[in-house]
Amino acid sequence: MVTYNKLKILNDPIYGFISIPNSLLYDLIEHPYFQRLRRINQMGLSYLVYPGATHTRFHHALGCMHMMQKAVQVLKSKNVEISQEEENALYIAILLHDIGHGPFSHAMENSIVENVHHEEISLFFMNALNDEFNGQLSLAIEIFKGNYHRKFLLQLISSQMDMDRMDYLKRDSFYSGVAEGNINSERLVQMINVHDDYLVVEEKGIYSVEKFLVGRRLMYWQCYLHKTSVMAEMILTKILKRAKELTEKGVHLWCSDSLHFFLTNHIEKADFNKEALKKFALLDDSDIIGALKNWQFHEDFILSSLSNSIINRNLFHILNVEKNQQNELLDLYRKQINSELQLDMNELDYFVFGGMMKNKAYDKNAEPIRILTKNKQIIDVLQASDQSNLAALSVPVKKYFVCFPKNITLKNIQ
Repeated sequence: MVTYNKLKILNDPIYGFISIPNSLLYDLIEHPYFQRLRRINQMGLSYLVYPGATHTRFHHALGCMHMMQKAVQVLKSKNVEISQEEENALYIAILLHDIGHGPFSHAMENSIVENVHHEEISLFFMNALNDEFNGQLSLAIEIFKGNYHRKFLLQLISSQMDMDRMDYLKRDSFYSGVAEGNINSERLVQMINVHDDYLVVEEKGIYSVEKFLVGRRLMYWQCYLHKTSVMAEMILTKILKRAKELTEKGVHLWCSDSLHFFLTNHIEKADFNKEALKKFALLDDSDIIGALKNWQFHEDFILSSLSNSIINRNLFHILNVEKNQQNELLDLYRKQINSELQLDMNELDYFVFGGMMKNKAYDKNAEPIRILTKNKQIIDVLQASDQSNLAALSVPVKKYFVCFPKNITLKNIQ
């Protein structure tokens, strides 16, 4: 029997060398469920705006595991007791926290996979892997679900300053080229501690937390909520809905077997059995892009037009509007555009639509970012900061918009 070295070292452009701490983590990374993440873009269709944003969820998951290793080292150096079992569970949970993402995840969650959040699908994958690995993921699952008695462990995985956000802000900033998101994650990790079972940031790290929150706000406006990216994702959502609508009517659409399964079946949370999970595990970006390349030549005008808009970046106009003007403008655009397209009102919604973008860098009603003062008091970062504008980051900012095709000539609307 050949024994392989599973304690590998990987080269990462963000952190340098990343180590795989044990053979179980190596085997999870090698599993087809996890390898699928190599074929899923971390930032969806953002590469249509930022050409360099083509990194994958595989990159991100490994980066999160690395940051978790750093966090555990820091906490242990500050005499926080973390057992070997808890440490290993943290690495497993953060490594697999995004394994439930599908291709262009948010578009899928609003179209062919209905009312099932990617975190719920991640849990389905974890349970399946736990069966395969003879229960070795049980503690990781309990922590991930929030059932474990040491609550700070969950906060390292999912909170307003967790290892997930530590990595994706820095990584997405690097690959997109948007420098405002380049947070000092290493400094932030050095400043964390645990007090009364809460994850806290020592007071001297307050300025790094402020930069983290400001960086998150700017990354949302410039990357995740960039109006072109948002509009492209909405078009993709409409493409998938149209494909499902046509398939249900018996229209033949070329696509992979796994995509065909979700187009022909109504899949909600209760329907995610072993068969659905296996089919989902075969879905990645290539299924969607391959389908769009074919659908752009389909005889259905709506499906072909929308598919062409993504494949050839022939995207729609998107205009920011006032909330009280949105419906009026949509009605006016529909009337003018329909004079050329001659569609019914339901079909017209595929070409003229509106929406709202909301940005809130800090949620004061969620699990707070706790600052540990020098006299051992715990206070919310909003109270600890001397920056008056930090409180404004907890107020949601909303922007409304309307979208319509570029190749339609519109009269001036006053």
